[in-house]
Amino acid sequence: MDSKKTQQTEQNTKPSRRKFFIGAGATVGAAAVVSQTPIGQALVQEVGTAVAGSKDGYHLTAHIKKYYQTTLV
Repeated sequence: MDSKKTQQTEQNTKPSRRKFFIGAGATVGAAAVVSQTPIGQALVQEVGTAVAGSKDGYHLTAHIKKYYQTTLV
């Protein structure tokens, strides 16, 4: 193979920033949609009860609950 074809092949296989952001956007969008389903709401509730069960470290306060509710699209 000559070097020109090798460079073109490497450029086509290199991950790009654009593809990364498209994939990240699709993932965030899917997560937002799932969080609005009954299963997603149950998962958010389950995580909240698991976090609230610990006595030391992270505490789920009313302020944090309100923040989590605002992050759900």
